[in-house]
Amino acid sequence: MMRVRLKADGRIVEILADGSEKGMDHSDPAAFVRQVRARCGLTQVAFAESIEVPLETVRNWEQGKRSPRGPARALLKLIDRVPDTAFAALGGRR
Repeated sequence: MMRVRLKADGRIVEILADGSEKGMDHSDPAAFVRQVRARCGLTQVAFAESIEVPLETVRNWEQGKRSPRGPARALLKLIDRVPDTAFAALGGRR
């Protein structure tokens, strides 16, 4: 089981066995959003509804016009790591 910690700046770090933290690299935000959505098997419309953001927001993220920040970035990282848990916390909207 992987242990992760949400930092105050929205980063998610993996907690290693020795207690140290390892950052998770998501250097291309547009590709990361597309990858997360594709792994969930959702259309842009369904994904936007599931995470309660406007469709245009998801489109802008995936086209690289905007990057998810703060809580949105943290939510996407959680969905990437533990999608079932993340969507359950959102009320099962998957």
